[in-house]
Amino acid sequence: MDRSRIPDQVLVAGASGETGQELLSVLRPTELSVRATTRSYANVDMLERHGADDVIVADFFESADAVAAVVDCDIVYCTLGTPPGVRHTIGTRLVDRTGVINLITAAVGSGVSYFVLESAIGVGTSKAGLSLPARLLIRGTLSAKHDAETALRRSGLDYTIVRPGRLTNDPPSDTVVVNEGGGSVSGSIPRADVAQVMAASPFTPDARNRTLEIVSRDGMTSEPPNHVDIDWADDRLTASREHRHI
Repeated sequence: MDRSRIPDQVLVAGASGETGQELLSVLRPTELSVRATTRSYANVDMLERHGADDVIVADFFESADAVAAVVDCDIVYCTLGTPPGVRHTIGTRLVDRTGVINLITAAVGSGVSYFVLESAIGVGTSKAGLSLPARLLIRGTLSAKHDAETALRRSGLDYTIVRPGRLTNDPPSDTVVVNEGGGSVSGSIPRADVAQVMAASPFTPDARNRTLEIVSRDGMTSEPPNHVDIDWADDRLTASREHRHI
């Protein structure tokens, strides 16, 4: 991403999910133009109330919908995920794979500058951070997210992959612990913290082209084996607003 250029429009894919809504709340005070996607027309008014400037009803299993969603966007925040159900185990028709890969492909074709992907602890090198019974229960989803991560790393896009622990609806803790390289870090984290990390990632040089596992300090159940310090550039979200007024 060209750091000298202030991004103008961002996409929140999967905005009607709980993490997506939190992300809209984080982005709302900025003057970034925020486009949100949902699969249902019933969610459009709700997403506009959460701060979306533009809402597109899209099915990311359709590559044409992915192409339409990313038009003119500088940054893509991807929070796509499969609702609870048996598909998490059997891995059939998961947006975590097909939809995300369609979105990555569209982002490459559209010249998107940065892609932030919400994945999960338990994927790839972080599998030890999730118990074996839990891994077996959602093995289909973990495999799909692994494939999506791989596609993003190979895409040529600048990216941050965020692997949160168990998601909660607790208030933001503001004490995010970051691990890199997998291992046995485990625990929980409020969705509000995940949203803050995702929002700041494109503006944080230390987060560029990295895969990071995150839990909250209070929710952590094991010490991170590969702890890293990230100076999250939350102020850059404010800075973008200030520059837009010049």
